[in-house]
Amino acid sequence: MQWIEKEKAAGMAVSAEMGTVYRKVLWRTVPFLFLCYVLNYMDRVNISFAALQFRQDLHISVASYGFGIGIFFIGYVLFEVPSNLLMQRIGARRTMMRIMVLWGLVSISTLFVRDATQLYIVRVLLGIAEAGFFPGVVFYLTLWFPSALRARIMSMFILAIAVSGIVGGPVSGLVMTKLSGFAGLHGWQWLFLIEGIPPVIVGIAAFFCLSDGPEQADWLTEAEKRLVIENLAIETTARQSTKHSSFLRAAGDPRLYAAAAAWFVLAWCGSVMNYWSPTIIRNSGISDTLTVGLLSAVPYAVGAVGMILIGRHSDLKLERRWHFGLGVFAAAAAIALLPSVAHNWLLALLLLGVLSIGYLSGVALFWSIPTAYLSKSASAGAIALISSIGQIGGLVAPNIIGWTRQVTGSFDVGFYTVALGMVIGTTIMLIGLPSRLLRERYISQ
Repeated sequence: MQWIEKEKAAGMAVSAEMGTVYRKVLWRTVPFLFLCYVLNYMDRVNISFAALQFRQDLHISVASYGFGIGIFFIGYVLFEVPSNLLMQRIGARRTMMRIMVLWGLVSISTLFVRDATQLYIVRVLLGIAEAGFFPGVVFYLTLWFPSALRARIMSMFILAIAVSGIVGGPVSGLVMTKLSGFAGLHGWQWLFLIEGIPPVIVGIAAFFCLSDGPEQADWLTEAEKRLVIENLAIETTARQSTKHSSFLRAAGDPRLYAAAAAWFVLAWCGSVMNYWSPTIIRNSGISDTLTVGLLSAVPYAVGAVGMILIGRHSDLKLERRWHFGLGVFAAAAAIALLPSVAHNWLLALLLLGVLSIGYLSGVALFWSIPTAYLSKSASAGAIALISSIGQIGGLVAPNIIGWTRQVTGSFDVGFYTVALGMVIGTTIMLIGLPSRLLRERYISQ
C-alpha cells in the first residue's frame, strides 16, 4: 500500500526506512481500530433503522425519538474527559476493552425496552459506556503518527463511518425484515441483539491486539521504536511555545473553544446524516424497509471516496482549515436544500451524498487541526474536552429537528437551523484558530 511516497512537489521526502516503519505501524494499529469503529458506529446509529419499526410498536413520537437520540450524549459528555485521562494512566488496551465490552452489553439490553422512558435510560447508559472511545483513538494515533501524516491516517480510520453506513443499512434492513417475529421477537429486537455481540468479542481481543504505545510495541525493533519516538519528539519540542504544559492550561485557552465550536456543529451535521437519513429516504417515496436500508448505503459510499481524496490533498498541501471549512459549508448547503426535494428520492440521495462528503471529510480533517496546536502533555484531556463540547451538539440537534418536525409537520425549520449553525461554528474556528498557530512539518530524513 503506497500511502507513504516521495512527493517532491510538496517538499516531502520520506526515507525508505521511515516508509517501512510507518507502514508497519499502520498495519498493526489502523485496521483493528477501523474494525472497532465500524462496530461502534453501527451500534450507535442502528437506532435510526430500528425506529422505522419500534416507534409504532412502542408508540414513541417523533419528538420522543429525537430526545432519545440526543440524550445518549449526556452520558457521553460527562464521562469523556475522565475516560481519556484514565487512558493516560492505564493504557489503550484496558481502556478499549472496557469501553467495547460495556457498550456491547448495553446495546444488547435495548431489545428489552418497552416504552420511551426505558429507551431514554438505555441511551444514557450507552453514552456512558461509549464515552472516551473516539477521543481515545484520536489521542492513541497521536502517539504513533506525526501531524504531516495524520489527516490521511484519520481518513483511513474515519472510513469506518462510511463502511458502517454501507454495511449497516442493508444488514439492518435484512435483519428487520427477515427475522421479524422469529422466536417471538420483533425485527428491531433482533437488530440490537445481533449487532451488540461483536463489540464484546472484539473488545476482549483489543487487550491482546493493541500496544499502549511505541515503547511497549514488541513487534517493533529498538531502532524502529527510536525512529517513531524521535520523530514525534521533534513536534513536541516545536509546540512548547504554546505553553500548554498541562490539560488545565490548555482548558483556559480561548482558541481551544474556537476549535470546539467547529466540532459542535459538525455533530449537528452528523445527526442529520446518521439519525435522519433513513427517515428522509422513506419519506421521499420509498416504503420498503429493505430498500431504504440498501439506498442508505449510497451516500456513505460517495462520502468515502470524497473523504479519501480530500484527506490526501490536505496532506499534500499541509492545509487543514479550509479543506475542513469548505467541506462543512458544502454539507450545510445540502442540508438546507433537502426540504425542497422531500418527495424526490433521487435528488434526496444526491444531496445526502454531498452531505456525506462534507461530514466524513470534516470528521477526518478536524483532529489534524487542534492536534497540530496542542502540546503532547495537554493532548489527551484537551482532545476529550473538545470532543465533549462537540457531543453536546449531538444532544441539541436531534431535539431541534425532532421537535420542529412534530410541531410544523416538516423538516424545514430544523434543517435550516442546523445548516446556519454549521456555517457559524465553522467560521468561528477559521477566525479563532489561524493557520500560523498550527505547527506541522513535512516528514524528512
